Amino acid sequence: MEQRVSLITLGVADMDKSAAFYEALGWQRAKSPDGVIAFDLISQTLGLYPLDRLAEDIGLPAEAMGTGAMTLSHNTRTVEEVDRLLLLAEEAGAEILRPGGEVFWGGYIGYFRAPDGHVWEVAHNPFSPLSPHGAFRWNGY
Repeated sequence: MEQRVSLITLGVADMDKSAAFYEALGWQRAKSPDGVIAFDLISQTLGLYPLDRLAEDIGLPAEAMGTGAMTLSHNTRTVEEVDRLLLLAEEAGAEILRPGGEVFWGGYIGYFRAPDGHVWEVAHNPFSPLSPHGAFRWNGY
């Protein structure tokens, strides 16, 4: 298995509401078949898929799916951008779980819960600067 993630699929209860949230953050949809909403990212795609259909595909009841004990992270170029994105997310309907603040390892992070229940971290990591195109690499390499 090559060391990469190609597609992140979020099971969501309300496709239109979830899509509107990500669009309010400034994301643009990619062309996709009916029943799937996709947003192309740098080297990946974020897909929105009906939670009940995702559960059926996996073979689990929808109520067993939850949103998982994980976060999706968006790294920024500056500390100030973390706070701006948290405010934008809140204005788009997110719940701020942790406002931006310094962390023990020298970065600056905050968390929000999207209307679909998925938790996002917004972070500035001074030890992993983004490429000019926004690509993230651990330790900046």
